Amino acid sequence: MQAKTLSATLAFLALATPGLAEVTVLGWPGGPEEIALRAAAEAYNAREGLPEEDRVALLFTSRDGFYDKLAADLAAGTTAFDAQQIATYSIGRYAPFMTPVDLGPDAATTFGDSVLATMQFDGKQYGVPTDLSLHFLYYRTDLVDALLKDADASKRYAEIAQKYLGEALTPKAPDEWTWRDWAATALYFTKGVNPDSPTRYGTVLQMKNLLFNIMVFQSLPRAYGGDWTDEVGKVTVDSEAYRTGLDLYKMLYDAGATPPDSTGYEFAEANAAYASGQVATMVQWNAAAAELTDPEKAPVVAAVTATIAPPAGPAGRFTHVHSLGLGLNAASTHKEGAQRFLQWLATPEAMATYARAGGAPGLTGAALEAVVGERPDLAPLGEYASQYGYVMRGGTSANALAIYQLQAAEFTGYWAGTQSLDQALANTTKGMTGFLAGK
Repeated sequence: MQAKTLSATLAFLALATPGLAEVTVLGWPGGPEEIALRAAAEAYNAREGLPEEDRVALLFTSRDGFYDKLAADLAAGTTAFDAQQIATYSIGRYAPFMTPVDLGPDAATTFGDSVLATMQFDGKQYGVPTDLSLHFLYYRTDLVDALLKDADASKRYAEIAQKYLGEALTPKAPDEWTWRDWAATALYFTKGVNPDSPTRYGTVLQMKNLLFNIMVFQSLPRAYGGDWTDEVGKVTVDSEAYRTGLDLYKMLYDAGATPPDSTGYEFAEANAAYASGQVATMVQWNAAAAELTDPEKAPVVAAVTATIAPPAGPAGRFTHVHSLGLGLNAASTHKEGAQRFLQWLATPEAMATYARAGGAPGLTGAALEAVVGERPDLAPLGEYASQYGYVMRGGTSANALAIYQLQAAEFTGYWAGTQSLDQALANTTKGMTGFLAGK
């Protein structure tokens, strides 16, 4: 029923614009992604010498149930659209009904390998990455600068680190932080740990049973060498890396370094806590930067907030990265024209237009230089994605979203104290093994 409903809607929209185009593209409705895609399509259609059959028409429908309805339509073999919105964590679900794409020679220099990998599955490129999401470490420059200049504060910091982490760490500049340095800093700026702290909490953790919160968390175990599976597909979450990450979160929660109701927090609640001025640091999505550095939206912290990449671990420095993008419907009746449009989207020219209209592409090299003056926020986006971005093994599989949901339920259970760490990891391993086997 869903497939028929969405196909009927799209077919109606296509019939409503007769003769405008042979290539129809289903985009993510609402927000900057729609505005940017409209600008890009307009620029593409205005190209001199573009054949009439290659012109592009855009279709947008409701966000509500978008991906489930899209999956049903693709599986039903719809021809109502030729290219469609996809996301990193849903590619495996759609891949059987899509055709891999050739993005041409410009793609690698436009995006870089890490960003392109967010649209790959089983070694094949399934889409062009148009909008990137990753994580920043947000911190209060006024608080950290004062700490670094105060010898007595440094002594107290070392005592706190010794007590909670078993090591007398000394304060460092944020760009030098490991995850343990970040944890020590969070403890130092927690009133319940350090009565002299100028803030109530040293950090704010997003610990709600929600799949997107696991994406925020998992860069920590990744920095300790963690992954979903090994090279042969065996689930490896019951590892020292995941145990270290889960325990660090648990220690901070139990120590009161994050608000006591953090087990109900996600993006909005974490932003609100930080914006209140009572939080010193936070690992958060890049999308929060515009709000938290805006004096009108976050007057208490905007002028003293800076961002860097998440902290490092023994295996390096990492940030979860995923993208929204466009892929090719295998049932398309205008496949060659759609392929040409997607290939054009992967050029610096197209991404400059897309970025200037409000999109968030992960660009590198000359492609980034062309727009960074107008969009300075894209500089760390492309840099961090290229240098630190990763996708977990299995992160684009057909059941990737189900795996994130499983981890969210089990890990939140451990953090909230309703089950042991061993139980949480055993349940996660069992569930992931089934999901990755297609069960």
